[in-house]
Amino acid sequence: MELALGSRLKHGWNAFKNNRDPTNYYAGVGVPSSYRPDRPRLTRGNERSIITAIYNRLSLDIASMTIQHVQLDDNGRFTEAKKSPLNNCLTLEANIDQTSRAFIQDIALSMMDEGCVAIVPIDTSIDPKVSGSYEIETMRTGKIVDWYPRDVRVRVYNDNTGLKEDLLLPKKVVGIIENPFYVVMNESSSTMQRLIRKLTLLDAIDEQSGSGKLDLIIQLPYVVKSQARREQARARRDEIEQQLSGTKYGIAYTDGTERITQLNRPIENNLMKQIEYLTSMLYSQLGITQSVLDGTADEKTMLNYLNRTVEPFVSAIVNEMKRKFLTKTARSQGQTIMFYNDPFKLVPVADIAEIADKFTRNEIMTSNEIRQVIGMKPADDPKADELRNSNISKPDTQMSADNGTTQKEEENQNGQNV
Repeated sequence: MELALGSRLKHGWNAFKNNRDPTNYYAGVGVPSSYRPDRPRLTRGNERSIITAIYNRLSLDIASMTIQHVQLDDNGRFTEAKKSPLNNCLTLEANIDQTSRAFIQDIALSMMDEGCVAIVPIDTSIDPKVSGSYEIETMRTGKIVDWYPRDVRVRVYNDNTGLKEDLLLPKKVVGIIENPFYVVMNESSSTMQRLIRKLTLLDAIDEQSGSGKLDLIIQLPYVVKSQARREQARARRDEIEQQLSGTKYGIAYTDGTERITQLNRPIENNLMKQIEYLTSMLYSQLGITQSVLDGTADEKTMLNYLNRTVEPFVSAIVNEMKRKFLTKTARSQGQTIMFYNDPFKLVPVADIAEIADKFTRNEIMTSNEIRQVIGMKPADDPKADELRNSNISKPDTQMSADNGTTQKEEENQNGQNV
């Protein structure tokens, strides 16, 4: 129903017109920035090498895992997802700037770059230092600046001021996650750090070779041991430089007795071979392959990659959250934090029909659950929600009961008609 003109004028609101302070536009909104200040930025020169691609691929796959705050039964089986602020942070929105998936990716990326990352509860129902029974409403990642026996100093982005601030917090309220591949990725003499140094050296050589220098040696037809001859040689060098830089095509002339030798020939070294060797060694130590990075890996390769590489990262995140953000009482009541991956992501379309038949025939999934996996809306038929093999007929007792119910409904209908 459309509003009348008077009502529209009374209740109308525009983000540009009605959300403006006429005295000072920036009053009370924090410090402005031309770039996103809470975005993680890699250190140690990783942004100049292929290491960034590995970090990004791993963090994306880690964030693709579903992490939930769930309720378990007495046998430790999943029953339902908890409707809690913590589960909202893990499945929808971690803070005002990040979704749950962006938050998990931020954790993974910071963990791999710095070796250790902190998960800091920002908005809670009560002070975590006073009581452990608090609800986490928002959380952020933080860089650990200083370590103390029972406390840590973390640098966290404050979304009220727009600046990163240092906070001294107890370890019992901060999730501290260490990279499970720390000895491979973050140690000073690890394979990844050696590869980073080699790549930095290769970049320096490329910049030097592309700097535009000619690297020439001019052999003059006289001895330059005396001071007068040296000054004469410098004047001759300056003259050749002026000819090369001052002409249109960079052409210079020399005397017939002078000889010029060019030194900027490619120097053979084994730097590229060392980079290739360290790259293959890093792939093997992390459990990844080139096919995983370029997207051509088959199902078995991806399964091995998820179990040997992605699972340790996700387990480290989930176990620390479970340890710090759930009280002993909550854990004793069957609450926990679980992660799982969609098993149908790697299944080709040609195999979906066979898998759906096996799952429904063995009463593992209902027809509507299968339809939901392939992106179809649920069917209205009540049989689609039953865990029953459609290829087997119902038992006689159940058929008799169904027939009796149908007969009774027909008698009631006939009685109403009379």
